[in-house]
Amino acid sequence: MDIIRDVLDNQLVDTKGRKMGKVDGIVMELRDNQPPRLTYIEVGMPTLARRLHPQLARWIATIQSKWGAKRSESLRIPFSKVRDVGIDVKVDVEAEATPALAYEEWVSEHIIERIPGAEHGES
Repeated sequence: MDIIRDVLDNQLVDTKGRKMGKVDGIVMELRDNQPPRLTYIEVGMPTLARRLHPQLARWIATIQSKWGAKRSESLRIPFSKVRDVGIDVKVDVEAEATPALAYEEWVSEHIIERIPGAEHGES
């Protein structure tokens, strides 16, 4: 498997088929006299920003924490939870049980729900 081509930036999908975002980073363990081992995939704006520039990642984390984000760090999913790598990266994790959807929930709560006449899913 070509880790960069097959995993990085691909859609991440949970056990229920819900999209959790894109794979923003890959964490590998370097070991003496052994090949590197893939340990985690990361999801989150700070990881994506860090790929561009470390200072940008710090800036994003600061803004997220000031805006009341529940989590200003990226989510790490053990590579052992990856079940399939194809068009999507399918993981044995439920999105709702992780902070992966925190940004989506924050936008809904702080922006969408405050728009006059916005649908709130109420009858």
